Amino acid sequence: MELKLSGKKALVTGSSRGIGKAIAEALQAEGCLVAINARSEADLKVTAKDIGCPMAIVGDMSVEADAKRVVDEAIIGLGGLDILVCNVGSGRSVPPGGENHDEWQRVFGLNLWSTTNAVEAARKNLADGGVIVCISSICGFEVIADAPVTYSAAKAALHAYVRGIARPLGRQGIRINAIAAGNILFDGSVWERKIAEDADAVKKMLKRDVALAKLGSPQDVAALATFLASSQSGFATGGVWGLDGGQLHS
Repeated sequence: MELKLSGKKALVTGSSRGIGKAIAEALQAEGCLVAINARSEADLKVTAKDIGCPMAIVGDMSVEADAKRVVDEAIIGLGGLDILVCNVGSGRSVPPGGENHDEWQRVFGLNLWSTTNAVEAARKNLADGGVIVCISSICGFEVIADAPVTYSAAKAALHAYVRGIARPLGRQGIRINAIAAGNILFDGSVWERKIAEDADAVKKMLKRDVALAKLGSPQDVAALATFLASSQSGFATGGVWGLDGGQLHS
């Protein structure tokens, strides 16, 4: 399928590793000019060299001023902006019942404000026909056993945001969609740790709960993100696309 992305200008936030890195690589492979972002300058330098990305911008997208600066630098460096991928997020939090004010603020900052900040900073500068892709989680769809309540609530709010903001963005000629990813394995992920702790338990869970009985990869998410960023999905907006190997039951 010809995605017609060559020459498009893209910013991928939270892209020093895992899913974000894979999306940046996939967009570059399609001919996009890509800027990557993360909080750690050291990690960004390693990733930029690894994937051959000439533009890497350090910044914390959960902080409004930082997010605006990152977007502005990307627009100047790329010469415009066609695609924004909001990938900042983390499912690491306290067990259900252990929430407190500071943890709610931290988790919502990572999993919701990082996206709203980026969209608000970019929406006036996205070219007509611009696209936003948000990386979310199936935890925003239904209660997953032992998943942090803070994380689930933040992702549910992200889904509501994507659905709600689609109409005003559509009036500007901008599309927005989210990908609700299931269990994705990459270096440093929760699933890497769980496999190291008890590989048999992970295998049993996958066989019991996931139709395809396997973990997903960052490249699986990147493939869908690249499609959603392309004109081939030109009638899709305000959607939350599940990508979980058949785990959800509703």
